[in-house]
Amino acid sequence: MLIRLKGKKNIYEEIVEDYTRYIRTGVLAEGEKLPSCRALASELGINPNTVERAYAELERQGLVRTIPKKGAFVALSGDGRAALREEAARQLRAWKTAGLQREELAALADKIYSEKTEESNDRTQ
Repeated sequence: MLIRLKGKKNIYEEIVEDYTRYIRTGVLAEGEKLPSCRALASELGINPNTVERAYAELERQGLVRTIPKKGAFVALSGDGRAALREEAARQLRAWKTAGLQREELAALADKIYSEKTEESNDRTQ
């Protein structure tokens, strides 16, 4: 997973934005451990306090839970599920505005939900 600093916002906001997207889209699963503040700061070449601030914001939003001396973990339950629904609604509004018809979206959703996931394919092999 890659955090890209674009320089258009505060660094901690960019980290929050990237992790929020990864969590809401399922790239990061519930219970998955995030890199330590020091490790991510070293990787990005930034101050560890910046990463701590980003993790604190993610925790405030209910997307991450921090366990002292254990680390930060994805917490996509309760409020996180609500955040996922909000993101889906935002995307649906954008697609509606762009002209995607309800029937097209329903057909696409049916197709996606009928596909086997890679995880279920791995279990059958």
